[in-house]
Amino acid sequence: MATWNSTAWALALSLGACAALAAEPAVSPARDAAAAGMVDVATIAPGLRLDMRYAGADNFTGHVVPGYEAPACLLLRPAADALARVQQRLHAEGYALQVYDCYRPVRAVQAFVAWAGDLQDQSGKGVHYPRVDKAALIPGYIADHSGHSRGATLDLTLAACRRGSCQPLDMGTEFDLFDPRAHTDSPEATPAQRANRQKLLRAMAAEGFVNYPMEWWHFTFRPEPTPDTAYDFPVR
Repeated sequence: MATWNSTAWALALSLGACAALAAEPAVSPARDAAAAGMVDVATIAPGLRLDMRYAGADNFTGHVVPGYEAPACLLLRPAADALARVQQRLHAEGYALQVYDCYRPVRAVQAFVAWAGDLQDQSGKGVHYPRVDKAALIPGYIADHSGHSRGATLDLTLAACRRGSCQPLDMGTEFDLFDPRAHTDSPEATPAQRANRQKLLRAMAAEGFVNYPMEWWHFTFRPEPTPDTAYDFPVR
């Protein structure tokens, strides 16, 4: 089972800080998924479960997020094909991927930053950041630009399926909990929860997806197809 020692954590967090300081990618003029070379992953990955949180109100903002006009998982073709292979392999083992977010328009990222800057709105604190001050969410948890906007990053979990019914595995926290408990190798997770996180990590790593250690659900396909380009067309 893969684990993160203190040196690995320090390196990962240092790299995350450097990424946050990096120049913002140029925004593509593409106006839709086809022009950007993105694919609706559900069309090529049978059994993929969609729970697209930002297309509804069940998220930390409490509202549909700007830029989400449909509950679709869009990714650049290489990342989409890789995710379809993960889903195919897991399906054969009695599991399914359950996706929370994929491509994220730049306008949605800007909406997140605006939400984080509104310290008067504490409506989501009990569920999404109970042990963290909202003022501290930037830049540790919410950045002014996101890898999701480059079309090769996604958030997801793993579900066990039996007789046509699938239930998400116990990962120890809900999606989008801004808290150290959500770190992939958090010591607060039980052995069973850590095993579930590692199962997801190994399945994704087998097809080139790298986990962000502060969020067990967050993965980026490497090498990124367009690392210097972000997109801002709506999810439809």
